Amino acid sequence: MSLPTSPRARMHGGITPPGNKQQSLRHPIRRLPLPPQLIVPVEQRGEPLPELLVSVGDRVEQGQCLARGRGERAVSSHAPAAGVVTDIGTQPLPDDQAGGLTCVTIATAPSTASTRCLPPLDPARCGSEILLQRLRDAGITGLGGAGFPTHTKVLAAIGRVETLIVNATECEPFITADAALLQERVDDVLRGASLLLQITGASRCLIGIQDDEPAAIASLQAALADARFQLCVLPARYPHGAEALLVHVLTGKEVLMGRPAIDYGVLCHNPATLHAVARAVLHGEPLISRVMTLTGAALRDPGNYDVLIGTPVATALQACGLDEWQHSRSLAGGPLLGVELQQATVPLTKTSNCILATTEAELPRPPPPQPCIRCGLCADVCPVRLLPQQLHWFSRSGELDKAAAHHLEDCIDCGACAYVCPSAIPLVQQFRLAKTRLAEQRIRQQQADLARERFEAHQARVANQQRLDEQRRHERAALLQRKQAEAAARAQAVNTVTPASTPSPQDVIAAALARVQARKAAKLAAAPTALPPEGEAPP
Repeated sequence: MSLPTSPRARMHGGITPPGNKQQSLRHPIRRLPLPPQLIVPVEQRGEPLPELLVSVGDRVEQGQCLARGRGERAVSSHAPAAGVVTDIGTQPLPDDQAGGLTCVTIATAPSTASTRCLPPLDPARCGSEILLQRLRDAGITGLGGAGFPTHTKVLAAIGRVETLIVNATECEPFITADAALLQERVDDVLRGASLLLQITGASRCLIGIQDDEPAAIASLQAALADARFQLCVLPARYPHGAEALLVHVLTGKEVLMGRPAIDYGVLCHNPATLHAVARAVLHGEPLISRVMTLTGAALRDPGNYDVLIGTPVATALQACGLDEWQHSRSLAGGPLLGVELQQATVPLTKTSNCILATTEAELPRPPPPQPCIRCGLCADVCPVRLLPQQLHWFSRSGELDKAAAHHLEDCIDCGACAYVCPSAIPLVQQFRLAKTRLAEQRIRQQQADLARERFEAHQARVANQQRLDEQRRHERAALLQRKQAEAAARAQAVNTVTPASTPSPQDVIAAALARVQARKAAKLAAAPTALPPEGEAPP
């Protein structure tokens, strides 16, 4: 077992906001009561519509496959609980309440059926293909961020990485789901990490965790027995959890923005994903629930709960004792990166790691923004060494090309600059909007370039056709001239021959009359002589 080590590099900037983590760590992980309804997302953004295996009115059992993905990156979706399918249609989600994705709605019913719908596997007897297929069949996706399919990410890392990083740095305030997993289910997390080491061929595993999680650190120290694992304790600093920053801090490698860590020989996963990997492979359990943090001053019983995927947010908050009189707003995520929920009916998804139900006193709304005073605090705390003040001016004035030249797209939207801004300028929202407009501008430019290329290609085709037509006209004219010349030559040749004496008209007429008389005589000579009738004299 390796003792905690210091990071190889130090993160530039960052902030240290109040953690507010103890209120959700007072109790062990608990399970929420079975909700009366589940809204289970079965579609993945950017992937083809899945093959639905159920219809409205069907009875489903816990763990039953609801939909099978069609694309190479798509995963299966399963019923988190037994019940009856009441609806299949598009539903808004916490991270995209405007568009939404296809969901299967289940009216739940108690059941004693096991969730083990897949046979357990023995990793020692299974190759990488079988293990990757199990991750896909079990519906495993990344549980810490964008929800990228785990089997696709691991497949891309086979033979290309030497280091697996377990990202246990829950640096954003209030969120403690990974810490609770490491405290109570650390063995499954480490088994999941060992499985990924086996599949990818990586030689070591670095576990990054912040020093404000002493119970999780102690649990890891007690469980680590594999020499390939190394525990790295970092000072509590936000945003250590950003993948590129964590890779740099733990390995010293500079990861360029926009490029995956796999290109640098590193594969990153969070503890919740590794826990799901172990349960799917070793116990045959599909991903139908996850541990998430339900916290905030508006809840009488905050904590970390094992929540079924598809549970409506309102149902989960009510089960935790929501004080509706004190409740100000709900965030999907923490106070820095979270998205304010406009609807409480949206379901919890695989990527939902926290719902923060706050009061106005706990998390007051920011005051109206004031003009920038050029204090420079935003540049001091930016972890990727940008100049947020310049980006603010360029974004505000619509000078997107200048903002891009100042590396706007390298911004990781961590919110550290907005946190320290004394003028309460919503810098993150400005930068997100500017990046969206910049992307739209580039799309329009690409469309304009494509239209110009098509127009130029059309003009080239027209010019080429005109050249061909002109060439054909010249060829036809040359052919006509050649034929005319040949005709003139023949006529000239005929005229050069000495003409015979031309008979007179009288001779022509006489010759014609002679020919007529000759034909008549020939006919008379050829006709048989007829005998006269009896009693008549011959003529």
